[in-house]
Amino acid sequence: MPRVCFTLQVDPVRLDEYVEAHRAVWPEMLAAIRDAGRRDYSLFLRPDGLLVGYYVTDDDAASARALAADPRTARWEQTMAPFFVSLDGERADQGAPQLTEVFNLADQLEAAGLED
Repeated sequence: MPRVCFTLQVDPVRLDEYVEAHRAVWPEMLAAIRDAGRRDYSLFLRPDGLLVGYYVTDDDAASARALAADPRTARWEQTMAPFFVSLDGERADQGAPQLTEVFNLADQLEAAGLED
């Protein structure tokens, strides 16, 4: 089960607006994320605008294709695009650089025979 972490840069001048937009994400966007197979999805925001996202999915490539083809996602991304810095015309869901996982507690506990 792939765990995916990514980063984006939110315009620091628009942080409050960005946070407010995520207090109640559109129900159709929530459904699009769910329907694409993403679970345990969280966003974390640093005061300078660094956004770190995390989710779990069975197939990240299939999930990305589903979201890219979904008109619900396109509308949300178009609305959110002005909040981000340096996407070079890409949609945030497609242009966010992913981070490499270097440690996972559950995986290492299992490998060491220490899981509950």
